[in-house]
Amino acid sequence: MKKKLVALTGAGISAESGLATFRGSDGLWEGHRIEEVATPEGWAKNPALVLDFYNQRRAAARAAQPNAGHRALAALEDQFEVVIITQNVDDLHERAGSSNVIHLHGKLFESRSSYFDQLIYPMDDDMIELGDLCEKGHQLRPNIVWFGEAVPLMERAAEEAATADVFLVVGTSLQVYPAAGLLGYVPRATPVYIIDPSRPPVTSRPNLHFITEPATTGVPKVATELQAG
Repeated sequence: MKKKLVALTGAGISAESGLATFRGSDGLWEGHRIEEVATPEGWAKNPALVLDFYNQRRAAARAAQPNAGHRALAALEDQFEVVIITQNVDDLHERAGSSNVIHLHGKLFESRSSYFDQLIYPMDDDMIELGDLCEKGHQLRPNIVWFGEAVPLMERAAEEAATADVFLVVGTSLQVYPAAGLLGYVPRATPVYIIDPSRPPVTSRPNLHFITEPATTGVPKVATELQAG
């Protein structure tokens, strides 16, 4: 029986494929305040701006390619039962070959009803326009978990973290909650590898390993170590 490897990934791994992280050093995301484009209040105030913003993000994600970090995580499925818990909304993990990906913050290439949350639709192109409606006549919105909204898959993610034999943290500052709290569910005996060029603040615990490298070099390095072990 394969051991379970759970990886929590964040914006850093996508940034290495050329996708902008959600908040730059100036506090803006692609020139916009987070409140304008990634909150229910921003949607209520200016849905056209929000739709245009995510249409652009979709086009950028479509043009991006999985990197060595994504591919190394996918390749670990040969030896481990791998569960990817990602804060990223792009599909780079899936395109790299990962077969079990939990998108905590939603999926960029899905739309959903702005009124009935359960009405979710795969997208055939990169555009959602004003006037695009769900089957019950309500405006479609990106299937993204915005700031201030509940994270519906958090319970499932916590269950996966609690049963991990190996836990990786890749390209995340561990400062966005509730995702950052997942480390608290990982068993104390489970080795935890934190792969990030900037060492995130983490409460001391046993079996903690820091790899202060970007995902493209750090994940393959850890993968080689795990496969050898």
